[in-house]
Amino acid sequence: MNPEEPIVFAIDDDASMREALSRLFRSIGMRAHVFGSAQDFLTFKRPDAPACLVLDVRLPGLSGLDLQRELAAAGLTIPIIFITGHGDIPMSVQAMKAGAVEFLTKPFRGQAGLVGSPGEAQRVEPGGETGW
Repeated sequence: MNPEEPIVFAIDDDASMREALSRLFRSIGMRAHVFGSAQDFLTFKRPDAPACLVLDVRLPGLSGLDLQRELAAAGLTIPIIFITGHGDIPMSVQAMKAGAVEFLTKPFRGQAGLVGSPGEAQRVEPGGETGW
């Protein structure tokens, strides 16, 4: 695998959702790495490659919205696509105002919204740099 190849990181506490996301992204030729918690993601040595983050809102410990704030406070830029089964309008507005590029609800209605989002998110990354 080319270290410069774009990667989709996905964080979801549901093992079956992580497996489904991993399979989905790999089936369309995207490199994917999944995590069960925000803490796992934060401790992982991320490659210096274009990337985006598919992030569940509700996670044990540090929530998705908390992780978004923590990354921003640390100056780490990565396009974020939120996914949730428990979202509401104020939550989606909060995520989008903080810089999320998409906010999708589970179950997904077809693959188009989720499949197109990571590629689009990687294109909007400032300067094409990961910011790690």
